Amino acid sequence: MAAIVVSAGCGASSPEQPPAAGGQSPPPLNVRATTLKDGFSTLDRLAEAAKREGQLTVIGLPRDWVNYGEIIDTFSDKYGIRVTQLEPGASSKRAVDAAAQLKPDVFDLTLDVAVASAGRFAPYRVAGWQDLPDDVKDPSGAWYAAYGGYMAIGYDPRQVKPPATFADLLKPGYRVALDGDPLRSDAAFDGVMAASMDARTPRPERGVQLFAKLKRAGQLTEPAKANVIVTWDHLQAGRNGESWKVVIPGGSPLGAYHVQAISKDAPHPAAARLWQEFLFSDEGQNLLQKGYARPARGEAMLMKGTLDTEQAAKLPKASGPPVILTIPQADAAKTYLKKEWTKSVG
Repeated sequence: MAAIVVSAGCGASSPEQPPAAGGQSPPPLNVRATTLKDGFSTLDRLAEAAKREGQLTVIGLPRDWVNYGEIIDTFSDKYGIRVTQLEPGASSKRAVDAAAQLKPDVFDLTLDVAVASAGRFAPYRVAGWQDLPDDVKDPSGAWYAAYGGYMAIGYDPRQVKPPATFADLLKPGYRVALDGDPLRSDAAFDGVMAASMDARTPRPERGVQLFAKLKRAGQLTEPAKANVIVTWDHLQAGRNGESWKVVIPGGSPLGAYHVQAISKDAPHPAAARLWQEFLFSDEGQNLLQKGYARPARGEAMLMKGTLDTEQAAKLPKASGPPVILTIPQADAAKTYLKKEWTKSVG
């Protein structure tokens, strides 16, 4: 891990700050504040404090996931801050479990992991806080959704017809793959749960039964041999073209959000807060959408005229609002799959 350039206390002393208008000194910086206004007064002062820290450490952010490569490079170039990327492939749980040793500044997490780990985060409410739906943010600011997506079916139109529902995958000719093992992969688990939906209610036995039938029919395979893959739409849409199409099944589409959080022990607390302000700015949200994610501030940005509507039009179309699993629903489903998946599907 890169060495810490400046400690949290450095860069926070007010004598380094330029005088405010009228000759008065601005209020002292608080790099661990819970809002931009309370800690820094302005985004420029936050940026200056972050530049003095000199770097930001992130974990679990693959460069090809929701356009994070361009997002990281743009942030680094814009503010002159070096970004250290730790374990890009780390799962949400791994990222949190490794935090004591690796000392990341910020997290990108699934909702269940964020809720379970809320005590490890430093509350911070970004400037765009009011634009975020209430059900995807912790009231104290411990965590807050940055983007979401729908579980989708990607298919090769040269080999199969567009499937309208998950039940269509049982028809001859479909060779179907999940995005990993549902007992270990969040994306694969959510794929099973998307197939389980019944009138917007998750019924995990339905999902297991469908994939068990596919397995018995010899139609369940690995991604490299599949002409149909079940995974998140933002992972599918980047392949969209003549040889790959994406459909979000109608009825009860399953969705999920990824949420952001700042480590309570962030070595670079100002840079961590600047990163969040950047991710939730119009620029950052549009860059996430460029990676085919659905920005959490998207509705508000559309109303304000700041959303990239040309890119928004490229996202796979959904028939309605997503069903978001509650944590008790997800926990119950995971318990069921642990008991039944290997026995039924293998």
